[in-house]
Amino acid sequence: MIQDAWRWLRFNLWYFGQPPWDTQITPPELVEFAASRKPGAALDLGCGTGTNLAYLAARGWQVLGVDYALKAVQAARFRLARLKLSGQVQAGDVTRLDGISGPFDLVLDIGCYHSLPRSGRERYRAALSRLLAPGGSFLLYGHIQSQPEDQIGLAEDELADFARRLRLVRRQDSHDRRGRRAVWIHCQT
Repeated sequence: MIQDAWRWLRFNLWYFGQPPWDTQITPPELVEFAASRKPGAALDLGCGTGTNLAYLAARGWQVLGVDYALKAVQAARFRLARLKLSGQVQAGDVTRLDGISGPFDLVLDIGCYHSLPRSGRERYRAALSRLLAPGGSFLLYGHIQSQPEDQIGLAEDELADFARRLRLVRRQDSHDRRGRRAVWIHCQT
C-alpha cells in the first residue's frame, strides 16, 4: 500500500517538470502503423500528456487515454481541447482496467508496461484479449531488463507471454537514446 502511494506520488511529481520519457514526438513506428490502417478505436495505456492521442485523433481515430498521473491527464485533456480534437482521457491504473470496455482496434503502450510493478503485469496482459477487437493490434515499446532482478524493464518471458496470448506480427529490437536495450512489438488478436 505504501509502495503504491509512493509510486503514484513519484509519477505525479514528474509532471511538474518535463519527464524524460515525454518527448512530445510521435514515434515513427506509430506513424507507420496509422498510415497503413483505416482509423478505428484506440486505447493509449500510459498516455502521458497526450502526444499520441492527439496524433491519432487528428487522423480520425476515436481515442481513449489512461494515465496514472493526474497532471499528465490534465495536460492530455488540455492538448486535445486546444487542438479541437475529440477524445477521452481518464486517470487510472493500467493494471486495473475493469471499468474500460472495448473493443479497440489498437491498444498502444509506449513506455508504460516496463515500469509497472510486477504484481500488476499479469492483470494487464490478461486484459488485452478482452480489450482488443478481432484483428486488433497491440503496439508496445519498452526497455528490456538488464538483469533478471531489475524492477524496470521487460523480461523475455513476458514478451513470450504477449506472443502466446496474441499473435506476434513483428518484433524490433533497438536501443533508446541513452543506449539502453529496447523493443517494439506488434501483436494482433
